[in-house]
Amino acid sequence: MTQVTVAEKITGNVARSVNPLGIQRMVQQQIQAVTDAGRFTGPQRALILGGSSSYGLASRITAAFGAGAATLSVGYSRPPQDDYLGTASWWNQVYFKQAAEAAGLQADNINVNAFLPSTKRAVIEAIQRNFGGSIDLLVYSIAAPKWQDPVDPDNVWRSVIKPIGQPVSDFSVNLEHQRLEPISLEPATPAEISATTHVMGGEDWELWVHSLQAAGVLAPNFKTILYSYEGSRATAAIYHDGTLGRAKRAAEVSARRLQRQLAPGGGEALISVNRSVTTKASAVIPGFSRYCLALYQVEQALGLREQTGAHIDRLFRDMLYGAHREYDQEGRLRPDAHELAPAVQAEVERLLPQLTPENFSPELIGYQEFRREFRQLNGFAVPGVGDVVDLDQLADLRF
Repeated sequence: MTQVTVAEKITGNVARSVNPLGIQRMVQQQIQAVTDAGRFTGPQRALILGGSSSYGLASRITAAFGAGAATLSVGYSRPPQDDYLGTASWWNQVYFKQAAEAAGLQADNINVNAFLPSTKRAVIEAIQRNFGGSIDLLVYSIAAPKWQDPVDPDNVWRSVIKPIGQPVSDFSVNLEHQRLEPISLEPATPAEISATTHVMGGEDWELWVHSLQAAGVLAPNFKTILYSYEGSRATAAIYHDGTLGRAKRAAEVSARRLQRQLAPGGGEALISVNRSVTTKASAVIPGFSRYCLALYQVEQALGLREQTGAHIDRLFRDMLYGAHREYDQEGRLRPDAHELAPAVQAEVERLLPQLTPENFSPELIGYQEFRREFRQLNGFAVPGVGDVVDLDQLADLRF
């Protein structure tokens, strides 16, 4: 038996190590929460693009253990190799597959870049081979730094997180040193705005639906949903009014085109504006982590905290497949209404000015919540889980 002791490593706001046993426990907890909520009538064969973590993983868990769906996930994760234990997203998919198959559910993982045309072909073949020839749900939950132009492979678009029009100054959390640090961002250039829209907009979403429809693998009444974010006034300069927000507006145009395309077959193309949560991506968005600290502090005090799994479970049960859809004037689903409630945001705006480098303390409840959730993404700070890992047992697991 080969055992190793895993040590947590954080550089800035980037995790450099994982504890597979902690990740397994976190996946099990999410599955148990969905199971405890009971079955609902939902998807039966779901394709999750970006199903290896965060909202994508939560969608897969909800579809499988809430509605009994067979699921196919496309993720892009570094596997274990030699002394390297791999990424958290790799283990999320391994442990989901293990639990799903134990429950008698079909669960396939494809570990490859979702943007590549070859990936679309591989997914279509997998649907035809293992999923009865069709899917009834496509979840698009991809956050990527770059996209290779499918027409001109020599052209690579790279996304940036920047304001538009004028510079922005704010504070961000440094998880490594447990402090707030000032940040300043110059406005994006037109070329950066365009590139970010290519990468983070709805262009690839449309290509996926077109490819799947052309291959004849969309079931009647097929649904597809893309996850977006709107945010509050506190994050508007860097998000809604910045390059990311511009990309999300483009995704809304894509949704309207897809809706017209799918409607004749009873299908739907939807945008869901989700709430703020702790993810590897959100931890590095300038200023966003500080907003999360204030939000979590307020929500804890009001008893309103809703984490990723519970948020997606509510979206699926109440809105996507339920009778309680909440739309905004743009026709987007708005499960983020709890976060943006006036009473919550008034308290957040009152608290934010107090969160400065001089006033910051690691003892703040909001910070403790944010840091704990971030650590748990990588399998650390999970109650009941130690730091000794049996490599021989890990080697027996199948991706």
